Amino acid sequence: MSMEPQLEIEQSSDETRILIVDDEASIRLTFEMFLAREGYGPITTASTIDEAITAINEMEFDLIISDIVLKGERGTDLLRRVREKGVTCPVVMVTGFPNIDSAAEAVRHGAFDYISKPVNKETLLKFVRQALSHWQLENEKKQLFLENEKYKRCLETIFSTVREAIITIDSELNIIQLNDTAKQWLLTTDSEDLNNLASYQSEMGRACLHDAREVVSSKQSVREHQVECRRRDGNLRIISLNATPMDDGSEEFIGVVIVARDITLPPPDLGINSRNRFHGYVGSSQVMQNVYNLIENVGKVDTAVLVTGESGTGKELAAEALHAESPRSGQTLVKVDCAAMPEDLLESELFGHVKGAFTGAEKNRPGRLLQADRGTLFLDEIGDIPPRMQLRLLRFLQEKTFTPVGQDTPVEVDVRIIAATNVNFTEKVRDGSFREDLYYRLKVVEIKLPPLRDRKGGIPILVHHFLSIFREKLDRNIHGISDQAMEVLAGYSWPGNVRELRHIIERACVLCEGPTISLEHFPEEVRSPEDHLIQPVASPPFPQTAASILEPYISEEEEILDALKRSRGNKSKAARMLKIDRSTLYRKMQRLGIKKNKAIQKTV
Repeated sequence: MSMEPQLEIEQSSDETRILIVDDEASIRLTFEMFLAREGYGPITTASTIDEAITAINEMEFDLIISDIVLKGERGTDLLRRVREKGVTCPVVMVTGFPNIDSAAEAVRHGAFDYISKPVNKETLLKFVRQALSHWQLENEKKQLFLENEKYKRCLETIFSTVREAIITIDSELNIIQLNDTAKQWLLTTDSEDLNNLASYQSEMGRACLHDAREVVSSKQSVREHQVECRRRDGNLRIISLNATPMDDGSEEFIGVVIVARDITLPPPDLGINSRNRFHGYVGSSQVMQNVYNLIENVGKVDTAVLVTGESGTGKELAAEALHAESPRSGQTLVKVDCAAMPEDLLESELFGHVKGAFTGAEKNRPGRLLQADRGTLFLDEIGDIPPRMQLRLLRFLQEKTFTPVGQDTPVEVDVRIIAATNVNFTEKVRDGSFREDLYYRLKVVEIKLPPLRDRKGGIPILVHHFLSIFREKLDRNIHGISDQAMEVLAGYSWPGNVRELRHIIERACVLCEGPTISLEHFPEEVRSPEDHLIQPVASPPFPQTAASILEPYISEEEEILDALKRSRGNKSKAARMLKIDRSTLYRKMQRLGIKKNKAIQKTV
């Protein structure tokens, strides 16, 4: 039982189903016998048109043999009804009175051929073989046609829907075909001739025409290059063009195929109601949105502000943004780097001096406080100013007056103070190195800038921002960054924060000679994150130096001395070894009384 279905399936693959229609039983029987002995079958017989139609409704036939004259009916009527039903198998008509009219009628209704009576075995089998062979050939042609049509539709779908622009051009520089993307990028007006490449007035059209002429002339590919094109909306689009010779498979040149890709840097992915730029800041993360909102609100209030954050997070940008958002935006913003000057010079720089106040004071000099009158004074790196300067600054904040060095009468000014630091003020107040009352005077409002490692979702936006800056500044045709390179940047710990990222992208743009930045353009510490990544359980509020990590086994002074020795006195290299900013190293050396030459001798 289990073998019967399998046997039927195997037999069905060799079946030749034939329908014999004749009103004479002897002819039906004879034809059936001839065909069955030759292996054809199953054979079905019918004596009338109705019986034949019933059989056709129940089974598909490979061949129909019908007498042209039936009792009260005509075989051509059967032929007509068969074709109306959509049956396409060959039909052979049998006639006892062959003439031109009957032949023409049979052919007109779609008969394969007709046989004259009497019909012997050889004649019958000959016509059956011819009809079946023709039927098989027609089926193969039909199948091939359908497959070709399907393949053609598939190619047309791909051609029309790909994001790249594809243009095929013949040897006479006429356009053979172009997809929808190419039409959108090429057309600048509705009057341009789609088939004439020379008629396009866009930058892309002129570039395609130039490349096509080069390929037609040289029969060689034109190397990929980038073209700046303007969209219809006026925005810039960077197009990468590649033109290649096209042949017909027999090495005969027939034209050019041009493929154009849009390599314009994508816009940043922004959330609803978010912004990715704010007074020099770039980033759309929620933590940066909070910073933007805080600066907007605090900027309008005329009060002291303390900006805190690690080196490279943009504290100076915060001061500029606060000044721009304030009612004082039309006045001067004066900046002072408190860490860059010794105490005496800082006092004179801030408060000014009169002629003769000290040796070298040959004339009166207004201090930065007076220069900032009715404006804003930004005190950068205020955490390391000495105690006497802390006291003088506190008095100014309390009284809004100050006395220049060497002068007896105080000066009154209207100045808003914005201070910034990358040190931990809480610890400095606790150990007594910074006045608590000054700390709270400065910290009326505190703006904490997050380190880059806490807002890594904004790295792609920053990368594209710096890339657009340096490719123009360095005149480089760099329009993208590989996925692997972006993944490494997103995984790096960024001890130098945004400033370090900026330098890394600038370095990559200098080294990159192609259109895409890759891993090879990054320094080793970025390419090998397993050796350099810092993944603390809880991010410290300020950067940990090598000294603070090694305590209590090695002091801060010893750590600095060791770094200076290993860098042969180069402070920039020593700062990098300690993973701190160079200005921070200067402050620490000044505070600890370390001199470079003495430090090197001491460690030898």
